[in-house]
Formats: sequence, structure tokens, C-alpha cells
Amino acid sequence: MPARAGDHYALMNGDAGRLWPRGEALRRAVAWLAGLRNHSPEAIEEACQRYDLSPREEEFLLAEFCRGPGHKREATAMRQHIAATAGLLSRAEVEAFGRQRYVVVPGLFDPAEMAQVRAWADEVAAWPETAGKWMMYFEQSVADPGRRLLNRIENVLPYHAGFRALATGAKMQGTCAQLFGEPAVLFKDKINFKLPGGGGFEAHQDVQAGWSRYAGLHVTALITIDRATVANGCLEMATNYRGQQLIGRDWEPLTADHLAGIDFAPIEAEPGDAVFFDSFVPHRSQANLTDQARRVLYYTYNAASEGDSLARYYADKRASYPPDIEREPGREYRYRV
Repeated sequence: MPARAGDHYALMNGDAGRLWPRGEALRRAVAWLAGLRNHSPEAIEEACQRYDLSPREEEFLLAEFCRGPGHKREATAMRQHIAATAGLLSRAEVEAFGRQRYVVVPGLFDPAEMAQVRAWADEVAAWPETAGKWMMYFEQSVADPGRRLLNRIENVLPYHAGFRALATGAKMQGTCAQLFGEPAVLFKDKINFKLPGGGGFEAHQDVQAGWSRYAGLHVTALITIDRATVANGCLEMATNYRGQQLIGRDWEPLTADHLAGIDFAPIEAEPGDAVFFDSFVPHRSQANLTDQARRVLYYTYNAASEGDSLARYYADKRASYPPDIEREPGREYRYRV
């Protein structure tokens, strides 16, 4: 087909009828591969890392250099891997995540997408409390004691096609796969509402909530639904934490001793901004003392190689900390982490 103005593909090297992607980085990668005797999928992957190529450019190189029967099966497997891990983060963003265990991605979702997400959030907030289905948790207002507020809803995806499609799309699941370096599977989903008067969360690591029973590492994708500010209790991340280890105890908030030398910074955000963070980086938030909600959508994933634990996780949670509608009268339930 003819090349179009502004297209990322062009006829190159006088090779009539063949369309090559544009770009100096790709040209250098092709030249580097041409100088090798080895054109295996592994060599192509090294070229893509060396020259910071996109998944689309990697797919092109596989098609060009892995035509022989000896590489066909490997190339097919590599293409499947690319498709499953083709997130939207730049190399710099992936490297930032590796250093600080989180990365902020402004404007990942556009205003039209966020209008739909807000409508969906309003929709599920109006659902009735129903035992055995979605899990609705409530809290007492810190500004108006005695007033019952919706705190969060979990296990929404089996009952909402829109949120389910969002969770399994390239921007969420695909980007977490990019960070894992392999396909990702969903571990849990929730919407934190933090309505006016909603409480904050003490500093903690997500792994403290017993997550290590299900997988060694999790990555959470956060979507900002409403503007998040210091005043309404935005997420605060540890900015100088390094490593992937438990620094506190399971089921207990982190103490001042655990947090010695760790600094926190507020992540003020606009609707559509996203944050990706792992299960070890400490984080916290303050109460919402404004008159506006600060809703946030969370999807948490683990690497597919560690198994699919979503059903087991929610079965365990219903047993140990059920939603309000499923609780036994007279029994005390306490949120710990």
C-alpha cells in the first residue's frame, strides 16, 4: 500500500513495495542486527532494549528477521509475549518505577474516558448492599460523628462490564504486565470513595495485608477519579524507600521506628492521572475535610507466573473481614491494614 503523509512507515533502501517504519532508532537497530550472524528473537529483544524501540517496532523486526523455519516458533512466542506486555510507559517511566517503586503518569485517561468512569462510579455507589456479591464497606464520618459513609467497594468487576473492560485493557493490565516483564493477572479491584468526612489511612505497605500468601510481588494501578489534593486526603508516597522487603509486621500499621529516615510526598492529581506502585512501597493518606469527594479506582495485579489468586483472595477476605451486610451481629470487626 502507498505510504501516507505523516505515517510512521516509509519505503526504504529502494526496496519497492515494502514498507518500513520510520525512525532513527529503528534504523540503528536494523543496522546493528544486520551486522550480526544471529537474528534470533533474543537478539531482536536485545536490539529493542539497546535502541529503546516500541512494541510495534519490535513486532516489525520479528517479521523481518525471523522468517526462517528455525525461528518461526520462537518468533511466534515472542510476538505473544509482546502483545501481553505491551504497556504504555516510556523507558524513562519504567526506569523510574524500578528506582522508587512507583511512577506517576499524568493524563493517562482523557476527559471523555473519565466522564464515563465517573458515571460508572456513581452507578455502583448507588447499588444496594447485597450479601455474596460486591463488597461494600462503610465508616463513620470524622467530621460528623455518627454519620455512616461509604468507604469503598470491592469485587465490582464480576458485576460491571465497563469496569471489567477497563481493568483488562492495555492502560491498566497491559502496563502492569510491562512492569512485571510478563503477562499480569488481576488480584483485586476496589473503589475508594473518601467522601467528605472520610478518614485517612495510616502508613503501611500493601504486602502487610497478607498478600505474600498469594504472590511475592503485586503492582497496583490507581486512576484518579476526582481531583486529589492535600486538603482532601490525596495519596502520599514514600519518596526515598528502596527495596522489596517487609519493614513492619503483617496486619499492623507501620510505626515511627519502621519509618525512620523515610520521607513522604503528596501525589496531588487531576482526573485521569494514574499512579503505578508496588506492594512494598510505604504509602498513606489523610482524612478528607473538604466538601468534595476524592474517589480513586484501584486495580491490583500479580505476575501470571505466580498464579491466579483472585477467587481465593476474596473468599479469604469474606471469611476474615466481610462487608458490612455479611457481618454477624454482636461480633467486632476491625480494619487493620
